[in-house]
Amino acid sequence: MDSLLGIPAGLALSTAAGLRVFVPLLLTSAAARFGYITLAPGMTWIGSDAALVAFATATVLEVAAYYVPWLDTLLDTIATPTAVTAGVIAMAAVTPELSPLVRWTLAVVAGGGAASLVQVSTALLRLKSSMLTAGVGNPVIATGELVGSITLALLGLLAPLLGAAAVVVLLLALARRVSRLRGRGRTRAA
Repeated sequence: MDSLLGIPAGLALSTAAGLRVFVPLLLTSAAARFGYITLAPGMTWIGSDAALVAFATATVLEVAAYYVPWLDTLLDTIATPTAVTAGVIAMAAVTPELSPLVRWTLAVVAGGGAASLVQVSTALLRLKSSMLTAGVGNPVIATGELVGSITLALLGLLAPLLGAAAVVVLLLALARRVSRLRGRGRTRAA
């Protein structure tokens, strides 16, 4: 991966972590293990066989758990801080060309921020779905999150600029939705 593409790759991977915590870490691990990407110093453990097996196992368990209606909502309580951590790790791992200060500042602010914004949004969506459909609609949301996470992570690794563009579109859509919800709240209060 070209050294200048680490930031958009990290942004796409960290946003994908907001949808599914372990999918982008698994794909990053596989890409590093097979020599497709170079990891930052101190993050080479992500490309180890042990990490690949651990991320694969965690991914399977996470994906399966989100298809259990009561368990998916419970998982959101622990997935939010975990997604932030995964977003920070994903951003830091794929930016080896940056100095440690810039890498970790960017990882915490952009990586953790993008992951947390997306995770909180999907948790609220799942909660709303649970209330409206008694959990019956949650597997549809889980499938969308899984497909979105895989897509964003693959774009981040294979076409980082396109992945970053998709993230910008996603974040703008979330901001627009929040803005509309705020407008409705003000109208009702008046």
